[in-house]
Amino acid sequence: MGLTTDSAAAPAGAAAQGAGPGTPPAKDDLASLKVVPARHYARWAAAVAVIVLVAQFVHGLATNPVWEWGVFSDYVLSETIVQAVWVTLQLTAYATVLGFLLGTVLAFMRLSRSPVLQTVAWTYIWIFRSIPMIVQLVFWFNLSALYKELGVGIPFGPAFWSVDTNSLIGTIGAAVIGLTLHQAAYAAEIVRGGVIAVDHGQLEAAAALGIPRLRQIRRIVLPQAMRAILPTAGNEVIGLLKGTSVVYVMSIGELFYRVQVIYGRNGRVIPLLLVATAWYVALTSLLSVAQYYVERHFARGADRTPPPTPIQRARRLVRSLSAAAAQRNRSVMPLNPLGDSR
Repeated sequence: MGLTTDSAAAPAGAAAQGAGPGTPPAKDDLASLKVVPARHYARWAAAVAVIVLVAQFVHGLATNPVWEWGVFSDYVLSETIVQAVWVTLQLTAYATVLGFLLGTVLAFMRLSRSPVLQTVAWTYIWIFRSIPMIVQLVFWFNLSALYKELGVGIPFGPAFWSVDTNSLIGTIGAAVIGLTLHQAAYAAEIVRGGVIAVDHGQLEAAAALGIPRLRQIRRIVLPQAMRAILPTAGNEVIGLLKGTSVVYVMSIGELFYRVQVIYGRNGRVIPLLLVATAWYVALTSLLSVAQYYVERHFARGADRTPPPTPIQRARRLVRSLSAAAAQRNRSVMPLNPLGDSR
């Protein structure tokens, strides 16, 4: 036993004595190692280059006289521009609501078991996604050239009531119809993708419980599908807001058309285009904020502890600063007078 212990200890001691300078240190010596932070020189160089480019752009905005910030300030809140923004918002709201309603119907037609409904929905989506929006708008604007009157009556028979097309569908009406039908084709695929993302087993369980089909869709499918629908739908609504500028071909007084009219009269192209850009950026920013809160609302079932919103973070920061200031005031004790020995 003693010989075995000595022979085992000898090589260990020899190994310890023969350890060269390149041998890793023992575990107890790791605390004595010097920690050197990683250097990201390429990242720093890229950050400096970006900062320089941004500074040059901001300097150009501030010093280049071509921007004509005085003209911009004169028109950005003018009555004409504000009325044009209101027309743009109206077109966006009408086309969004009607387009997504029609798109939802088309989506469930494609998901139905009827080959007729599937074929009609697929054909609609195929046609209206294939034709550019500007072509559709011009077509609906000239609908009276194709149909002089629109009426209600017996199919392929006499009409009981008819009305002139121009009096029924005006310029705004043609724009809303064109934007709605175009938007419905994309909304149908967005809604269909969200419905497909819902686990089919939940529908089977609801059917086993005897829940009606319409209630299954309204209370089970759509609330869960909204998590998949909203991100793409938000992008589509923002794209529609900017796409309303296409109706300038119909001489509708929306934002881009009014800007064109103004700079066609005074020749101030750059500042007037900057006015339109500022309004589009402001409106899309508001839509992005609304999209964030709507997505947060429908994500409550999947994420029970969502991250705080920017407003909640700001409130938390204010409360922490107030608490720190109050703690600092309490920690300062008044000094006793010199004559008070107690």
